Amino acid sequence: MVNVDAVMRELYGLVPAEFTAARDAHVSGARKEGRTGEAKQIAALRKPGLAVWAANLLARHDPGQAARLLKLGEGLREAHRNLDGAVLRDLSHQQHGVIGAMVREAARLAGQAGQDLSESVQRDLVQTLHGVLSDPKAGKAWREGVLAKAPDMTVGFTDLEPAPGTTPSPPPPPPLPPVAARSGAGEVPAPPRPTRKGEGEAARQSARAEARRAAQVMEKAERALEATEKELEQARAGLTALDKKIADLREQLGEGRRERARLQAAEQTARKQQRAAGRAAHAAHAESVRAHEALGRGDTDAG
Repeated sequence: MVNVDAVMRELYGLVPAEFTAARDAHVSGARKEGRTGEAKQIAALRKPGLAVWAANLLARHDPGQAARLLKLGEGLREAHRNLDGAVLRDLSHQQHGVIGAMVREAARLAGQAGQDLSESVQRDLVQTLHGVLSDPKAGKAWREGVLAKAPDMTVGFTDLEPAPGTTPSPPPPPPLPPVAARSGAGEVPAPPRPTRKGEGEAARQSARAEARRAAQVMEKAERALEATEKELEQARAGLTALDKKIADLREQLGEGRRERARLQAAEQTARKQQRAAGRAAHAAHAESVRAHEALGRGDTDAG
């Protein structure tokens, strides 16, 4: 029986370099058992990038901290819906502190697993954790340690609609300007002109566009990384096959050398036997000559 959820949890707990081979092994096993549906589900599992793997590692190591971060995300979404600026500022401040601490902890855990996190990967991890805050579905997968890809970047929960009947809470008053010099009759400069409504919307649209561009860049980089890792795995497989072939050839060379030594020994033995046979033949010939000579002398004496 193939348990896809259990396989998923196992795979997303592996370092990315081990993911593909382990996934393919599970796919092969499921197919051998005739579980084609489960085999397709497992084959569709996507290898996580290094930042996403580190996020999963963090959630698995400290589920309580993961739950607290997601709770903070719920508070942020609620504050956005209610347009509660004071609460939003407070929670946003907490969010940055918590995520910074979590990234440092993830880097420590990754190092213990033999995988260092570069500065760029840590930046991607920050974006991933911000993403799970604003995307409940991604947050659930992350809390279970099976997040497959970084959520789409969201700037300030911009997709949330305000709750009906809510109005924005007033922003904090700007700091008072310094009192004018006494020579200026004690006049206080007028406060800066408030930003026009259209400018705020334009800024939000610009931020959304920038977020989309960043997400596209990240997606492209992730695809390139996956392709590179696949090439690396193929190269490793080729090296493994080549190493095996070299080992086989070395074994054959050893056998050839042993056979050559055996034949050389046989040749030397044969040469010794040949020389001994030659000496025996030479002695027999000499003996034959002497016998004929003796026979000749006997015939002469008889005459």
